[in-house]
Amino acid sequence: MIACRYGMAFAFCAWLACIGDARAAPAAAQPLVIGETFTLESKVLGETRRINVYMPPGYAGTDLRVPVLYMPDGGIAEDFLHVAGLVQVSVGNGTMRPFLLVGIENTERRRDMTGATDNAEDKKIAPRVGGSATFRKFIRDELMPLVKQRYRTTDETAVVGESLAGFFVVETFFLEPDLFDTYIALDPSLWWNDHKLVDGAAASLYARPRLAKALYLASSSEFRGDVDATQSLAEVLRADAPAGMRWHYEKMPEETHATIYHPAALKAFRLMLAPASAPSPAAEPTPAKP
Repeated sequence: MIACRYGMAFAFCAWLACIGDARAAPAAAQPLVIGETFTLESKVLGETRRINVYMPPGYAGTDLRVPVLYMPDGGIAEDFLHVAGLVQVSVGNGTMRPFLLVGIENTERRRDMTGATDNAEDKKIAPRVGGSATFRKFIRDELMPLVKQRYRTTDETAVVGESLAGFFVVETFFLEPDLFDTYIALDPSLWWNDHKLVDGAAASLYARPRLAKALYLASSSEFRGDVDATQSLAEVLRADAPAGMRWHYEKMPEETHATIYHPAALKAFRLMLAPASAPSPAAEPTPAKP
């Protein structure tokens, strides 16, 4: 009887110990996966670049082909996560077509996002500036072919960027418009090189009697100098946008340079990347040229 009591006591103590161990050792955490990442050895840039990819709802496990939305500032610690969230919720609620999101993580952001400049103050923002043409070549000749090889895509492409990345978007629209179909520039740093991109916009547009591209511009309450250069560009577009071009300018005075990306991108995706069956808000009219 005593042995039995001791045995029962031992078993009871062992049971308590198991409970204690279970409470002290919670289940192991698992990685939270929202996409995938890979590196690309770039001969054009002479460095390794990390690429982050988000696949939209309905892509996995199907033969669906989707257009591609490229984004500079596409690192996990940059803008990739919140833009991936916008794509996820917008595709899910039917206000945006499914797009593959391809984020390009930065190495030397101010080098890659800027064109040449004659302004001495511009040149002080980083040890190296003016590399946007090389960065475009990297996207065109190395990244885009690899994305087509790795993923099921259509030929349609778009690009989104804010601040200096927004400048890169607008510069690409003017210098190499065939690189993308849709250009989304949020609070672009059009002050670069003394506004020369804006100053030359009318002549660039007039040289293209027809341009089947889309451009979305947004500006916040903050800008350099006395002139909102993005609004100035919108005024040029109202007068000189080529036939076939679809564009829209959204002035957002309630937003600052630090807060504009998320709300402006949401509006841009709904307007410029909407499902074909959805009614599309009217873009700015393009006047007939004489």
